[in-house]
Amino acid sequence: MLDELRFFNEQVPWAAAAAAFVFGAITGSFLNVCIYRIPAGRSVITPGSRCSCGRPIAWYDNLPILSWFLLRGQARCCGAPFSFRYPFIEALTGALFLACWLVWPPGPALVGMVFCSILVCATFIDLDHMIIPDRFTIGAAVVGVGLSLLVPGLHLAETIGAPFDQLRSLRESILGLMVGSAVVLWIGLLAEVVLRREAMGFGDVKFLGAIGAFTGWQGALFALFGGAVLGTLAVAVVLFYRGVTGRKPAPAPPPGAENAPASGADAEPAPTGRETPFGPMLAAGALVYFLFLREPVDAYFALVAELF
Repeated sequence: MLDELRFFNEQVPWAAAAAAFVFGAITGSFLNVCIYRIPAGRSVITPGSRCSCGRPIAWYDNLPILSWFLLRGQARCCGAPFSFRYPFIEALTGALFLACWLVWPPGPALVGMVFCSILVCATFIDLDHMIIPDRFTIGAAVVGVGLSLLVPGLHLAETIGAPFDQLRSLRESILGLMVGSAVVLWIGLLAEVVLRREAMGFGDVKFLGAIGAFTGWQGALFALFGGAVLGTLAVAVVLFYRGVTGRKPAPAPPPGAENAPASGADAEPAPTGRETPFGPMLAAGALVYFLFLREPVDAYFALVAELF
């Protein structure tokens, strides 16, 4: 299958890139369902998509990205508005899938698409509910380790042949899982001692471990510190916005449905005393590393290791 994908990309690269974006947009439509239903403890398979009035949504009104613009942001059946976040997540996922395809060879690119889907879901669930369900932390860590074993190119720039490549890739994935979890755990514990309140949810600890399973320890560390920098910049923009407009921007509620409380055995309780979720910052740092800065960051860490 990977050979066919390589051949397709070599022969018609524009079509392969377009297919990656379209596949991402379709996946983003499913992620919208996951983001709303999983915290509510509902099935992501059944029932099919429904309007807030309860009527089923026809397939031609459920086209990724296009339907929101064709319907001008209103349901055909009752005229109720639905959030722009629907097409935004679909377009975002499509762009991330396209970036994975352009940056990575076919095998790691497909793994990257899985990784990006996990990050998108975890980000918006954390923004809405201040939780990251275990399926996006523990489950994602298991998936990351398994895919690292199957696709060594995810972690290895140079290969020496099977089965050594698989074992080396597995080692890097497990190391990333352990380092990511340990570093953020200790930072959270120290911050809790200093601030005398919970500074970081345990879901963030598991989430960074899952990121490390896909990116190795270098990516986990960059996601932590790079994500903190990106988060600081984002907070600065929000504060500037509030200062200029005098308004507090409210996040859009889950589109097209009631705000059901999070439930289910795999969901972390909503942490208290933490106004800004850290999961989206970790996800942003992980994406920057995975898609744009992997080689220079790895070279930097290698240089630092040589000094010691």
